[in-house]
Amino acid sequence: MLKLLQALDRILRGEVTRPEALANGKIQVSLRSIPVIIVLLAMTYGLCMGSYSLFKEPGPNVVGADRVLQVLASTVKVPLLFVLTLAVTFPSLYVFNALVGSRLSFTSLLRLLVASLAVNLAVLASLGPITAFFSVSTTSYRFMQFFNVIVFGIAGLLGLMFLVQTLNRLSRATEPIRDEPPQPREPFASAALPMAEQVSSDEAESIAPSDELSNADPGDSNGQPLPVVDQPTSDVRTRNNKDVGALERLDGHFLSAHVKTVFRIWIVAFGLVGAQMGWVLRPFIGNPDQPFTWFRSRNSNFFEALLDIVQRLFF
Repeated sequence: MLKLLQALDRILRGEVTRPEALANGKIQVSLRSIPVIIVLLAMTYGLCMGSYSLFKEPGPNVVGADRVLQVLASTVKVPLLFVLTLAVTFPSLYVFNALVGSRLSFTSLLRLLVASLAVNLAVLASLGPITAFFSVSTTSYRFMQFFNVIVFGIAGLLGLMFLVQTLNRLSRATEPIRDEPPQPREPFASAALPMAEQVSSDEAESIAPSDELSNADPGDSNGQPLPVVDQPTSDVRTRNNKDVGALERLDGHFLSAHVKTVFRIWIVAFGLVGAQMGWVLRPFIGNPDQPFTWFRSRNSNFFEALLDIVQRLFF
């Protein structure tokens, strides 16, 4: 378990997505250990999400066993929600990725999405205690529905930010660095002479340095050579990237227009599929006026239901 947490911590701190770690164009994320921690994180939030059924006032058709079953169902359904959403949307992403000529292979693309889901679920699980707190402190079923939509939205947004920034770094990971040609050194000139001072040709010959002095290295008044100051390079990849965070944008790393368009389309598709998948797998919280059931009937859709919740809460 400790190794799983350490692997997750390396992703959250950006250690596996720093430019030097992506030098070969691959993200070093295990497809064995990270999915395990993803499932555990999803189950953690599902447990917190379903805890509302333990503290609600049960209706006349609700029995004691329904509360426990709802917690169990939520714990199982949250991991299922993300697994099914990824399974539905991944084929389209792979095809789009191939069409725009991206160099990400099937495995690299899958590792990238797994790492993004790890960030998403880590944020979601960290917000679980807050969800459990509101589950204990409120009896409003509509409010808890709306609150969980907001929590899922926040976690999803941070996960997608990680996806875009990591893809941004991967797109330049294998690109060669172009060295700038060396710049000629500026001739040494004394700062004591004002540039506006004009001298005649005779005066210039009288004060001109001898050949011996002109060929010598410039120095100070005591004849000691002046220290040479290194000029900073303009290449952005020479910066120290040891402290770069997972969501930090690096200067000079930009995705092509086609890759941006493809991933924006896929992000929208992932969000739509995820929202509707959650509607298909409901209930996650448990209506206090209805008996427990593993799945509700497929009437309406997520967006109509969300609009109805907002209207009843605020209007």
